[in-house]
Amino acid sequence: MPPTRDKRDGARGRGRGPAGAAAQIRRRNCYFCREKIDEVDYKNTAQLRRYISEKGKIRSRRITGACRRHQRQLAVAIKRAREMALLPYVSG
Repeated sequence: MPPTRDKRDGARGRGRGPAGAAAQIRRRNCYFCREKIDEVDYKNTAQLRRYISEKGKIRSRRITGACRRHQRQLAVAIKRAREMALLPYVSG
């Protein structure tokens, strides 16, 4: 019977590079926090387009690097911009 793996083992031993400090992923900073933007504006469509995929889906925090607070504001702003016909629901 093979030894059971502990939940804390994570990605160690799976060939994903060296374990320890060298394996840490570089943390992306939130653009809105860096620029000290409190509220995401739904009328700024050029900025909102950066957070939408080619198919029109809202990109995840993991991809965008936005913090939790600003990612929620982004989602609401994108949905408002779509409702006002400033952004498309899908790109066709």
